[in-house]
Parts: sequence; C-alpha cells; structure tokens
Amino acid sequence: MNEFQLIDKIKSILKNDLIGDDTAPIKIGDKTLLLTNDILLEGRHFLNYFPQEFLGWKAISVNVSDIVASGGKPKYALVSLLLPKNKITLVEPISRQIKKACQYYDCQVVGGNITGSEKLGLDVFMIGETKKFIGRRQAKPGDNVYLTGPIGDSRAGLKLLTMKKKPYESFEKILIEKHLKPVINLNHAKYLSQNATSSIDVSDGLSSDIYHLANSSQKKIIINSEKIPLSRELKLFCKKYRFNPIDFALKGGEDYQVLLTQNGKSQKTNDKLILIGKVYKGSGVFLDKNKLKDKSFDHFSPS
Repeated sequence: MNEFQLIDKIKSILKNDLIGDDTAPIKIGDKTLLLTNDILLEGRHFLNYFPQEFLGWKAISVNVSDIVASGGKPKYALVSLLLPKNKITLVEPISRQIKKACQYYDCQVVGGNITGSEKLGLDVFMIGETKKFIGRRQAKPGDNVYLTGPIGDSRAGLKLLTMKKKPYESFEKILIEKHLKPVINLNHAKYLSQNATSSIDVSDGLSSDIYHLANSSQKKIIINSEKIPLSRELKLFCKKYRFNPIDFALKGGEDYQVLLTQNGKSQKTNDKLILIGKVYKGSGVFLDKNKLKDKSFDHFSPS
C-alpha cells in the first residue's frame, strides 16, 4: 500500500470523523483548537549534506502551514528531537531557528522530548486556534478553485541541492531558500476562515493535494494548466535545465501555498488569489480535458 492507502487503513480502524483534514478541530467551550503534527526525517525529507541549521525553521513552518490552511493562527508547539551522537553540535543552531520561527509566527514552544537516534529528525506537535474551522470536505458545485501563490519552486530548490553544483546563480539561490526555509503567510488564515468553503495546504504536491480535496468533498474539479501560477525563478530554472515547469508545479511538494475553494458567486475576492479552476458535481480531477495523474511525493515509494 502507498502512503495514502495506509492512512485510509488507519482511519478505518480508528473510526473518528476528526481524522482527515490538515488539522483536527477540537471544540473546548467557545473556542476551536486546531491540532496537527509533522516530522522531518533525514533520508526522507532531507539529505545529510543539505544545510541543516534551517531544520528548526522548517519544522515549525510546516506545522504553521496546516494551521493557516485550516483558517487558524498558531499558538503552542511541542518539539521532539531525534539526535545522532555525531550531530549534537546542531542542537544550538536548530534551536535558534526554532526560536526565530516562533517569533515570526507569534507562537511558542512549551516543551518536547529528545532521544538518541541513528538519523536526525524533528517532530513537531502544534496547537492553533480559529474562529471558524475550514477543512477539505465542503467544496460545492460552482465554487471557484484558487491558489494563494506560485508552486513548484521548492521542488526546483530540492533538485538544485541534489546537483551539488557551485556556484549557484542568484535565481537558483532563491529557489533553494524556498525549499530550505519556507515562509507561511499568516494573513491567509483570516481570509480562509471568512470566505473559503474548503482548503488544503500544498505540501505533497498539487496533483496529490487537489485529489484529497476533491475526494473529501466528493466532487469533481477541473483546473486550467495555463492558470497555474509559476514564479519567474522556476521559469528560468526550467529553461536552463530543460524541464517542464508545469510538471514541476504538479509534482512539487513543500510549497506550502493554500489550495482553496470559494463560492463562485461571492462578491468577496482577494486580488492576490489565483483562479485555476472550478468545482462540479461528480468525481475525479481533470487538467484541461484530461484526467490528472497523481505524480506527487509518496513516503513509501522508492527514494
């Protein structure tokens, strides 16, 4: 079974309707808390020759992304560190990056755990808060489908890191930073909470995450390849190395933009959102006139 079949198997055993979105919404009194967790593990999420001082920033950011995509703001985090003996010196730079990220996102670490390990890893559990939870299950026919920004940059940055080339051009350094140090826009949370019918963060890749949204809502989605937002840096990268930028956008995970749906008749719009498609009755996801193939990252596929 692949990663998402395994998740479905676990869900079928646990049988809890709170499982299945970017976060689990827990109502306590008049508040809705958002719970999420994510892990970065050497060999699966990063390689040992990547700059590792940024892992603290990224570990916080990937969890903030889930909170924001659910319409909330991050509040508290617990951090577990898996630490090999030969990498003890990384504790200080990783902790400093965790602190910088928490200051940037206005949240705080309140505890955690540390254990010896053969591989370096960071596991973060985060709590956020929202006035209105937005999940993946309420897309309606007639809704417009939007992205909050360009996608594919992180995958390009990863590709450049694996090339081990020197020197990097200025646009290549921008792409590498997008992969190593993603920055989440907290301003999206309020807009999503007030206007979105469904949403998901683009962490596994558009071709995968859009299926999660369509399947959870039991709807059909059609997107336009010409509308998918691509950065100047990605276009330069693909031109230089002869790649297809749309392919990078579809496969690229870890961009941490938000894919959302909104009532197509809504008078409330955000000029920074990019309209890429529409929701219909039915099932499946289509790119232009063809069924979209899920080409995104799977944790249990061969490396």
